[in-house]
Amino acid sequence: MNRSIRRVAVAFMVLFLALLANANYIQVFQASDLNDRADNKRVTLDEYARERGPIMVGGTQVAYSVKTKDDLVYLRRYRDPQLYGHLTGYYSYVLGRRGLEKAENSVLAGTDDRLFVRRIVDLITNRQPQGGSVLLTINPKAQQAAYDALGNNRGAVVAIEPSTGKILAMVSKPTYDPNQLSSHDANSILKAANRLGDNSDRPMENRAAQRRYPPGSTFKLVTAAAALSSGRFNPNTQLPAPAQLDLPLTTFNMKNWQNGLCGPAPQVTLTEALATSCNTAFAGLGLKVGDKALRQQAEKFGFGQEYLSDLNASTSVFPKELNTPQLAQSSIGQYDVAATPLQMAMVSAGIANGGKVMQPYVVAKVSGPDLKTLEVTDPQTLSQAVSGDVAGQLTQMMVNVVDHGTGAPVKIDGVSVAGKTGTAQTTPDKPPYAWFASFAPANAPQVAVAVVIEHANVGRNEISGGKLAAPVAKAVMRAVIGR
Repeated sequence: MNRSIRRVAVAFMVLFLALLANANYIQVFQASDLNDRADNKRVTLDEYARERGPIMVGGTQVAYSVKTKDDLVYLRRYRDPQLYGHLTGYYSYVLGRRGLEKAENSVLAGTDDRLFVRRIVDLITNRQPQGGSVLLTINPKAQQAAYDALGNNRGAVVAIEPSTGKILAMVSKPTYDPNQLSSHDANSILKAANRLGDNSDRPMENRAAQRRYPPGSTFKLVTAAAALSSGRFNPNTQLPAPAQLDLPLTTFNMKNWQNGLCGPAPQVTLTEALATSCNTAFAGLGLKVGDKALRQQAEKFGFGQEYLSDLNASTSVFPKELNTPQLAQSSIGQYDVAATPLQMAMVSAGIANGGKVMQPYVVAKVSGPDLKTLEVTDPQTLSQAVSGDVAGQLTQMMVNVVDHGTGAPVKIDGVSVAGKTGTAQTTPDKPPYAWFASFAPANAPQVAVAVVIEHANVGRNEISGGKLAAPVAKAVMRAVIGR
């Protein structure tokens, strides 16, 4: 072999080894990522050729597959699509996957590593492969109650089982029909997608977990928790509650929603301040507690943390740096404080659960095609936000809000209910947001609920958490506790 031929041979050898290494790298390290890519049509065609597993709520398949006679063998269908669309998401040949269809794709498609043996058996026996199933934590009665009670209002509802973190209901309105995006007609899918994308109400956004709002006076629960936890305050501590609070460094005076005093005197107890949702008392309290303690308390309830990633939940925010007037406004849930309805439901659930905040989750169990259980979600503690004693004090203060304060519309005969109203200001050209955070029964909590009404067809003066959001929370709690 002369020198030139030897060089060519060595070059081909190097190229061959590089090709071999790259092929193995793709097969071993990149195969999973490539298979999960929504634009990988080869994988998608292969998935459509097998029956995709169902997504279940109770004993009902809310997402399932039916056989067709076209090239895409199976068609994905959604039962009660407006009710469950934000949870299931869609499975579309054109648009890919969204929601739990995306997060649980490997199980639903039957490609999960835990189904490897099943796939081998299917191959040997020439049996048609099938996907596994996903069971949600959703209580169908609570979900329907939340959907019906929201009516035509734009907003969201989240209900949580306090002791476990199970999501019992999650509704966002306006909503959409994932069947329109999961057909086998590419033109109709694109038209539906454009129509939904052009809608300024953003119906495909899951407001319950993804949109952040100023929490308004529902945040006073966090401020009260920080104050009680400091040991410097108790429910009977007298707080200054003037008709107006002069905010240092500004020409702005904070007022109470009553446009006057919160009670008969310019001083109220902490319990009375929560019952009347007294802005000046809580702003002054926040200034005494300090921004560091408030931030730490908010983070213990879940602010600044990521959870419920399978639904792409947004992180709630308590601002990092605050001057005095900003701290006063933040203490009543204004300025740059931003929370999802899911987050405020977690605050209520944490108080209801003796101060222990549980990791929220929406998937209860995943199973193989043979119904053999692959995984059951175990409840996980997120944090101990407050002590049991402080949680008990907050519970009694929230019961007082319902029995003697702004939360009266949520009363349920024969059941002690804990709640807190909120009316969060936005901009002068937009109506305020109506909030309600609650749980019941107060002495043995089964459900914690947060409601936000973003827009309702009522006058600005008719917007309040007690009038608009509390009745929605009441309907959901009644559905869960059976009263």
